[in-house]
Amino acid sequence: MFGLHPERVATICIRELPLRSPKGTPWPFGSGGSLRFWESDHRPIHGFFQGISSWVDPLPSGQMTTFLVSDRVIDTRARQVVAGQAVMVEGDRIQAVIPRSEVPKGATVISLPNQTLLPGLIDCHTHLIGPVDNGHGYAHLVARSAAQDVLEGVRHAAEMLHAGFTTVRDVGAFRAFADVALREAIEAGWVKGPRMQCAGAYVTCPGGAGDITGLAVDTAQIVTRDLRFGVVSGADQTRVAVRQILGRGADLIKVIATGAPQTLGTSPAVPELTEDEIKAAVEVAVEHGVHVAAHAHGAEAIKRAVRAGARSIEHGSLLDDQAIELMKKTGTYLVADLYNADWIATEGPALGYAAEVIEKNALVVEAQRKSFAKCVAAGVKIAFGSDCGMFPHRYAGRQFARYVENGLTPMQAILSATIWAAELIGWEDRVGSIEPGFYADLIAVEGDPTSDVDRLENISFVMKNGLVERTVGIQ
Repeated sequence: MFGLHPERVATICIRELPLRSPKGTPWPFGSGGSLRFWESDHRPIHGFFQGISSWVDPLPSGQMTTFLVSDRVIDTRARQVVAGQAVMVEGDRIQAVIPRSEVPKGATVISLPNQTLLPGLIDCHTHLIGPVDNGHGYAHLVARSAAQDVLEGVRHAAEMLHAGFTTVRDVGAFRAFADVALREAIEAGWVKGPRMQCAGAYVTCPGGAGDITGLAVDTAQIVTRDLRFGVVSGADQTRVAVRQILGRGADLIKVIATGAPQTLGTSPAVPELTEDEIKAAVEVAVEHGVHVAAHAHGAEAIKRAVRAGARSIEHGSLLDDQAIELMKKTGTYLVADLYNADWIATEGPALGYAAEVIEKNALVVEAQRKSFAKCVAAGVKIAFGSDCGMFPHRYAGRQFARYVENGLTPMQAILSATIWAAELIGWEDRVGSIEPGFYADLIAVEGDPTSDVDRLENISFVMKNGLVERTVGIQ
């Protein structure tokens, strides 16, 4: 199915995957139908898929074999750029990496001249749902519908895929579980996008960075339940909220441990959850086999989150030496969104951002870079996270250059968005590396990104699940 128009791919799927009605009864629309369907291997099936899973026949065998031939392949395990190799893909999986000279005559080949082939990129901090941040807080969301937010998410998912990100960890939407709906639509093949892990809803304090702030006191009660699903006060409420969020299909928990530059009325330096509240979230998450990501700018909140057992610190702008030492000791990941601060500083004034947002951003932008460089020097684990949604998703690749400017080598920056990111999200057995058995999620860029990491801002080829999703300038 490589290189075919998406409608043609859909036609093939419809003909090859039969449906049977429950108990063998006839369908009201005719003698039968068909559908392409993936059942998750890391969570329960929710919503529509739970209903159809009992009457979808297994995927057919006999899948097509294709060889991808490029000038260079990046081996993220060995941290090497290797020439003269070909990647063998069968169906949605990588079957082998072989010398180019061993590609059989007459085989189906995708030729990528002067290109470097990499694993599909992984962004561990995205926000696909809803409009791109407008710099005026989030009170305006009460004037929008969930349908609007999800449909914008469909567009953003396609942008991320075309930018080379075949996997994302979506760390929250104000509209609870809209991200889960998008994930399931992508898995069903209804819309294009990366494979997703979803946070479902923010766990935040009343009036915190994950709450809807900026409303008048006499109108605050109009905010609907889905916009404040994870607002909690105290460890007991936190446990209840986390159980409910996981029960509705989330893959991880996102706690908001400090204020944020973009949320009006909050301060990035000020803690917003107690250590007991974060620990309660972690305890329930661990019981369910998932991890906790902690939004935290200030040093005190970061230390609370690390001691409580959070797997990753998001942002980490105002780290002190004690926090860095603690992260190193516990193996906690730093997911730092360095380009986001640049976007706010350079584009925010022209876009009419609120003065409060621009001022708070100015307080963290340089401190975040210094914190990141110190973490790199100390050996703290790093995973790529752009925070796109705060800026347009198509620019997620601009983050790589910021990582290199602040301490990583180009190869390390690539590792942060491949094998290191896969380890953070627990998918190191399926994505982040070009090796047999892994998903056929592959991208290509012109030239060698280990010599010029800026090349990752212009992706010329994208394959996800063995299907070609993007080709630019490739004959």
